[in-house]
Amino acid sequence: MPGLGTHPFEKGLVELANGGYAWLQPDGGWGWSNAGLIVDGDQSLLIDTLFDLPLTAKMLAAMRAAEPDTRISTLVNTHANGDHCNGNELVSGAEIIASKACAEELAAEPKGMMATMMSRTAQMGETGEFLEYCFSAFEFDGINPTAPTRTFEGRLDVRVGDKEVELRQVGPAHTRGDILVHVPCDRTVFTGDILFIEGHPIIWAGPIANWIDACNYLLSLEVETVVPGHGPITDKRGIEAVRDYLSYVRDEAKARFDAGMPVYEAALDISLADYDSWGDAERIVINVATLYKEFAGDSEPNNVMELFGLMARIHRERRG
Repeated sequence: MPGLGTHPFEKGLVELANGGYAWLQPDGGWGWSNAGLIVDGDQSLLIDTLFDLPLTAKMLAAMRAAEPDTRISTLVNTHANGDHCNGNELVSGAEIIASKACAEELAAEPKGMMATMMSRTAQMGETGEFLEYCFSAFEFDGINPTAPTRTFEGRLDVRVGDKEVELRQVGPAHTRGDILVHVPCDRTVFTGDILFIEGHPIIWAGPIANWIDACNYLLSLEVETVVPGHGPITDKRGIEAVRDYLSYVRDEAKARFDAGMPVYEAALDISLADYDSWGDAERIVINVATLYKEFAGDSEPNNVMELFGLMARIHRERRG
């Protein structure tokens, strides 16, 4: 599949031609998320923080250097995964906005979960080795979870100076409370993890129809610049690619579910040849497991550690 980026995928702050900034973190894989900044006059709104405090501090310093006369008065968390909110405590004094479902997910997560898990990887065999592969670059000690101070459901409009910013909840999809951040006057949208560009998306929550609907909604917007949660800045080609991937995986998983094929065997059996340039192909097993639960009408959440075990196995097998 041809490259979907519209800007060089280089680490750091990228000024967007039609207003604002994106903070990019190649290679866009596990934990390497993007963030954004919307600016007008002396006001700015930050979209997401990063997976640990040093990474977030470096990002905020670069943003202050680029916009020394503005203050971040608002922070929006697009969803509850730590690589989009673990640095919240460093945005002091800002109102923190998230969907109600996102706030509930954050409140339910045990404090220090990632630090505790990573301290035990040596006792976890192949799963521990895979967790080290995914997350050893990050510093999880000392993070103080900082919750949203304002929540909403459906849609919320806010202003940054004279700019109108539309926050729209499209989850549950990737997680229970995903939102999009749309800046109509800049023809820009920040999608959180509704879009993984040139990397396999992760269906933690579903239903998948909501995620496909979110992609179709994005395609209906008059936007030129699309900043994904992971991967290079893109345009509507990137949205279409993710939508088509989700539809393909849904259909392929359904055929194997109907045939009685177990989750792991189905994940191995689904051809990813059209996506061989995309990173983190082991996530197919999460997607199949979540879809199987959806097809069966099973509302119980997946066992995350079991899924990491399956990903460790498929990662090893695919790498030979």
